[in-house]
Amino acid sequence: MPETEKQTQGLTRALLTCGILTGPIFFAVAIVQALVRPGFDIRVNALSQLSLGELGWIQIASFLITGLLAVAAAVGVRRKLRGQKAGTWGAILTGTFGLGLLVAGIFTADPGFGFPPGAPEGPAMPMSGHASLHAAGFFLSMLSMIVSCFVFARRFGTAGRIGWAVYSVVSAVATVLLIALTNLLMGIAGVIVALAGAVAFGWVSAVAARLRAE
Repeated sequence: MPETEKQTQGLTRALLTCGILTGPIFFAVAIVQALVRPGFDIRVNALSQLSLGELGWIQIASFLITGLLAVAAAVGVRRKLRGQKAGTWGAILTGTFGLGLLVAGIFTADPGFGFPPGAPEGPAMPMSGHASLHAAGFFLSMLSMIVSCFVFARRFGTAGRIGWAVYSVVSAVATVLLIALTNLLMGIAGVIVALAGAVAFGWVSAVAARLRAE
């Protein structure tokens, strides 16, 4: 294999590795903080609220780093699948998934439900402008992931990888259902949103790993 081709494949694999790292990095940082930050209650506090307070810069950095990793992965998807199914929309949606994380990192959520310490015991009303933009970033990331699931399900199904196609569809449906459940189970809304995020990030990381292995 010519050296230039080896270098091209190596760069593509490195970019897809960025996608693999998005989920583990985001949730490793979030879980550690959820366990040690005073006043944080995963039952009612969203992981996004970890961006608040003196140590909020840690979660902000996590949003920004994982967002950039997802954007890099989008380039890797495009390079890997150029001219194939999911080569265009799979790359675009992976990129907008990352863009949503960047927006969520730049604009923070509102204090509420007792976090940070001293915050109101209920939700912030009305929602601030920066919190609205944060929510828009979250919505963009989740919507991108959900649509991307169906784009890749079609690719996997056509390629005969039925297990991966089913996993993609189930991940999309599970994410939608979990987000919808937050309106019914407010007492554990933080846990449900975290689970939705775990499904979404897990799928993005898993698909990046699948593409890297091909």
